[in-house]
Amino acid sequence: MSRMIELLHDEHRNIAKLLNVIEHELSVFDRRERPDYEIFQAIIQYFREYPEACHHPKEDVVYQILKERNPAVAGAVGDVEAEHELEGERLDRFAKVVEDVLADQELPREAFHAAAQEFLEHQRRHMAKEEQLLFPAALETLTDDDWARIDARIEERKDPMFDGETASKFHNLYATILRWEQETQEDRSRAAAAAVR
Repeated sequence: MSRMIELLHDEHRNIAKLLNVIEHELSVFDRRERPDYEIFQAIIQYFREYPEACHHPKEDVVYQILKERNPAVAGAVGDVEAEHELEGERLDRFAKVVEDVLADQELPREAFHAAAQEFLEHQRRHMAKEEQLLFPAALETLTDDDWARIDARIEERKDPMFDGETASKFHNLYATILRWEQETQEDRSRAAAAAVR
């Protein structure tokens, strides 16, 4: 497998963890409890700084080279670049409702839920499409020279949260993710132990 595709798979796994955090906090909101809006803000900031600025451009380059190599295959994948633009717009809408809540603006609960849910669902669908269509098509179609061209056009930039040296602004978010992963593992262990009895 291409090093670039492995990297993109890893980044998708990291993004999925953040989407799970949004989903968890949204469930708190839906129970009419107060979610951690600061966590929402940190995730939005992370999406702007890494997926929007670094992850999506990598996928765009893979898509562009695939389109040059085989336009029919790229056409079957769909317009990845246009989808990334839509993702940015959904992120902006989600950011706006979080900002409105924190500024004590009048906002129907349904509007907040809809913006968060739309962002979540679209991100998950988009990543699944890339995993099922773009990445396999690229692996099957692109040559070693194509991958070298892709590598040459990609900016090497570490993920500010998942590279082992978490940027200070993301420490609380990363700690939350680790805590939830541990709690989930403990819940699974308890369920497995109860099932054995």
